[in-house]
Amino acid sequence: MPRRRQPTARQERLGSELRKLREAAGLKGREAAALLGTDSAQVSQIEFGTAGVSEERLRRLAAHYACTDVELIEALAAMASDRTRGWWEEYRGLLPTSFLDLSELEHHATYYWDVNFLHIPGLLQTEDYARRILGHRVPEIPLAELELRVRHRMERKVIIEGPTPIPYAAVIHEAALRIRVGDRTAARAQLARIVDLSEADHITVRVIPFDLDGFAGADSTMVYVGGAVPKLDTVVRDAPHGTAFIDSEAQLGAFRTLFRRMEAVSLEPERSRDFIDRLAKEL
Repeated sequence: MPRRRQPTARQERLGSELRKLREAAGLKGREAAALLGTDSAQVSQIEFGTAGVSEERLRRLAAHYACTDVELIEALAAMASDRTRGWWEEYRGLLPTSFLDLSELEHHATYYWDVNFLHIPGLLQTEDYARRILGHRVPEIPLAELELRVRHRMERKVIIEGPTPIPYAAVIHEAALRIRVGDRTAARAQLARIVDLSEADHITVRVIPFDLDGFAGADSTMVYVGGAVPKLDTVVRDAPHGTAFIDSEAQLGAFRTLFRRMEAVSLEPERSRDFIDRLAKEL
């Protein structure tokens, strides 16, 4: 397969999972190369995502690595053979690659968790709210790119508003609900939108109120995206110079625990819906 100049995050993830399997088996890259009849440079390229791997080769490697996790092997084989060119491809070369990587990750997600304390989660934002959030940066981005970013964010909602939505759960702090990113009318529309969405069977919204005693978890913002199998889950967090995709098993376990803690201290979904509806009526 030809070498890729800029692999996607999904392609890099496939390579990193193969590297984890090889290292768990205690094998060197040259030993894997000997099995495939190639050189260690080719194996390195596969593991970094800059070269693809066929499903047949992937299964040979998994067997050589003594991997007995059938579900993981099947999920990796599906990744290796996937040739999806989704709606996000129209933005390639127009938006940062992290935007496209997130869209591709969401497209393959089995469920989605959001925790936010200062902003409404992206998938719940109205167009007006998104435009103000995305436009509030220094230096300012050109208007044409801002509109592309807004349109991209609105299209991402297909995973919870499209014909085949996935389970979605959000935990939002009261601070995010009360901060007026726009005027009163825009703020009211944003809250009403969350209430409407929360009535769907596959969407759960919970609120952490200001008056909760002993709350020290305000640094727990996250996006947790469920993969085909738990080992392929991903946590997405904003980093100083872009978006960080976290996939180590230890960290995934920690974030799963953290999300459950945020759920445990938040209001039940029905009370949360009433809470948000009341805030909207107060505006």
